[in-house]
Amino acid sequence: MDIAIIGEGIVCAIGADKASVLDSLRHRRSGIGEMHHLHSCHTELPVGEVPLSNDEMARQLGLEPSDLLSRTALMGMLAVRQALDDAGLTNSRNNHTSPLPPLTSPLRLVLVSGTTVAGMDVTERFFSEMQHSDDHLSCLLTHNAGSNTQQIADYFGCFADCTTISTACSSAANAIILGARLLEAGQADIVVAGGTEALSVFHLNGFRSLMILDEQPCRPFDATRAGLNLGEGAAYLVMERAERAQQRKADVHGWLSGWGNACDAFHQTATSDNGEGAYLAMTEALAMAGLQPQDIQYVNAHGTGTLNNDLSESVALRRVFGQTMPMVSSTKSFTGHTTSASGSIEAVICLLALRHQFVPANLGFSHPMPGGITPTPGSDSTPLRHVLSNAFAFGGNDSALVFSRDYSRNDVMRNEKLEMRNDGSSSPIKILSRVEITSDGDLAELRQYIKPLETRRMSRLMKASLLSSLKALEAAGISRPDAIITATALGCVESSEQLLRQIEEEGEVMLKPTNFMQSTHNTVSSNIAIHTRCHGYNVTYTQQERSLEWALRDAELLLRSGRCKTVLVGWHDETTPLYRSFIERLIVGQDSSFLIPHSSFLIPHNLSLVLSCSE
Repeated sequence: MDIAIIGEGIVCAIGADKASVLDSLRHRRSGIGEMHHLHSCHTELPVGEVPLSNDEMARQLGLEPSDLLSRTALMGMLAVRQALDDAGLTNSRNNHTSPLPPLTSPLRLVLVSGTTVAGMDVTERFFSEMQHSDDHLSCLLTHNAGSNTQQIADYFGCFADCTTISTACSSAANAIILGARLLEAGQADIVVAGGTEALSVFHLNGFRSLMILDEQPCRPFDATRAGLNLGEGAAYLVMERAERAQQRKADVHGWLSGWGNACDAFHQTATSDNGEGAYLAMTEALAMAGLQPQDIQYVNAHGTGTLNNDLSESVALRRVFGQTMPMVSSTKSFTGHTTSASGSIEAVICLLALRHQFVPANLGFSHPMPGGITPTPGSDSTPLRHVLSNAFAFGGNDSALVFSRDYSRNDVMRNEKLEMRNDGSSSPIKILSRVEITSDGDLAELRQYIKPLETRRMSRLMKASLLSSLKALEAAGISRPDAIITATALGCVESSEQLLRQIEEEGEVMLKPTNFMQSTHNTVSSNIAIHTRCHGYNVTYTQQERSLEWALRDAELLLRSGRCKTVLVGWHDETTPLYRSFIERLIVGQDSSFLIPHSSFLIPHNLSLVLSCSE
């Protein structure tokens, strides 16, 4: 099913709207430069900042500036507002736009947002103070990823539902994929999908601990590449089913014609030499679109500028395209690596390229690297029909999107693929096994499955989640699931807390890379994939107390579509004495309804389920 794209919004280092982004791309103006809004001692590191302060963004949104309003949420609100306005879903009065009130339309609007850092920029600012004072404890209410998405949804008041996907640097691409699948299943009329991510000291120093940041502007695919430049931003697409868009004669800006989600299942931060996850994601996206490799005219590569990614992605691209390599460029040379938002920012760039028939340049390239692809210097006028956009992440969470200029309703290959995937639509969902880890004493059982040496650097949550997963698979008689879906409200809290403590106590020195690696929400899911060698669909939901609900909903969509036969679903959360004390102090004097969205922050969970469609 082709998905119509009827609106886009974007805020990034090269522009605060589509028009300015387009102008920067066409005139080859990079937004990477010195820090202005991020307060870090590492001024030697160039970044791609949004050229607006928090107060300026708040004023544009008609909000009172506040120290407790995260930059992630502010950028998200701006980009969503642009997207809704672009799709004609806002009211314009006195040169101001406001969302349509929820009761003016029976449409089911759903917001799907990708983020990982979320409100960390606020939390890190007040982390030390919160340990001694209650003055800024309320910032915890918008610290987690799900609360940022809820904040964006509440600002507009027109969304029937919302959820958050956190798969590190593929988050926004996976949000777009989920949005398309919700439309495909008839569970929404219109979906606004994308992602938002702000720079933070935590973020910057975490990547610095991995020694993959360049002190010069990044040079993706160049032999002299030395790492990435971090960026920030937000972008969202407004999507609806093709038949509905055509019935109401909507202005369609492009079509999402295919998508792929696969896992490299190789390493928590590095990609495999053969780029297996990237290869699988790209080939799945092409197959869904009913396209051959030679039908793609342009690839917007993940292209981070790191030694590992660019070589691995080059190998994967050669595996897919062979001698028919299309033009390839990484627009991270313009925006910096916007991490969780990169998939949607680059999706908007691809749609601009399709609409205006040009190819963005790969800035900074001058020296071909051994075994690498040669990226394009850009083209001001190139006929484009189909483009491919890659988004790869820590843990091997790899996704690919195919965007097309025209609607290809009669494509035979796609119809055959859809028929193959719909063979389980009426079968009931069956729980094959259920395992819960309830105490630290249970963790000793992990040595029955893997060697103790392999667990030496794993946090408690990683160990518990891996144990419950392996036991659940064993109980179900399955060695490898077809898909892994994880629910978590906060991810590895202990690792994040340890990183914050080190920054507080030692400053921005060389932090421990293990803590940063394990602070990303998808660490749990990717760890399970690595140990089960599962290359299938892999995603993590983090929507507060509704995280498990969304994970189960996604599993049912997968199983009923026939895309897989077994799904491993996990609900994994932890707390620490410090974090628990924060929450307990925060809820003193609050009414009972306040506890509901925060209950999952107080009670650890380590539950794994294996689901299938019974025949």
